[in-house]
Amino acid sequence: MSFGNRLWPAVFAVWLGITLSGCLPSDQNQSEEEKEPHFVLGKSRINAMDYQGAVQAFEESLETNPHSDAAHFELGWLYDEKESDPAAAIYHYRQYLKLSPNAGNAEVIRQRIESCKQQLAADVLPLPSTPAAQKQINQLIEQNQQLQAEVNKWRAYYDSQTAAKNPSAVAPDTVATPVAANPGSTPSAPNASTRPGNPGALAPSRSTATLSASRTHKVAAGETALHIARRYGVTLDALLAANPGLEPRRMRVGQVLNIPNP
Repeated sequence: MSFGNRLWPAVFAVWLGITLSGCLPSDQNQSEEEKEPHFVLGKSRINAMDYQGAVQAFEESLETNPHSDAAHFELGWLYDEKESDPAAAIYHYRQYLKLSPNAGNAEVIRQRIESCKQQLAADVLPLPSTPAAQKQINQLIEQNQQLQAEVNKWRAYYDSQTAAKNPSAVAPDTVATPVAANPGSTPSAPNASTRPGNPGALAPSRSTATLSASRTHKVAAGETALHIARRYGVTLDALLAANPGLEPRRMRVGQVLNIPNP
């Protein structure tokens, strides 16, 4: 056998070794990342279901090695599945893909990123429903009721002052206005329900009740139930009571609401 023939197998073996070694660094680096003490601690805490402790351990692992795609992956999964923090999950998932763009689970990670984005949008778009927001709404309703009470008090004061200056003046709600059959006829006597001593004397006339019940409002774009109640000087509770089944958050443009008396 010639020297060249004997040398060829050795050259081929060296070349094969170099070629194979070129495929190993990423796997070797991955293995080294997973042997990092904080990373190992994080995995053990996941097994113990100590997810907050695991987050802390993987964050410390990133401080040791900021380019650890494995630590970013674990943090993305923890924030996505265990800590309900979609913004943090998106950040770590993206860092993972940046460091390992050709990872076998890259497509799955991209789908999880989109899912986290949808969760963020769902948390932002609806009207506030947190206890703090509800408390603020209740405070606004209470303030509106207090303002309405002040208005009623000043209205009563004004009526008393008017009555003191003009004793013949009578509150319009307690007297029925007679309507003549024709311009030359004599006004009829007040209805018996308005005579002194009659239990119904203080009740509003049927025509007045019908008129007040017929007051309506058509909802315009951008209006809220609280805004409409303030516009007509009524409380939000009174507006809702006059419109059974009304859902303030689902009012439609053009919807007709009954407006109660102030």
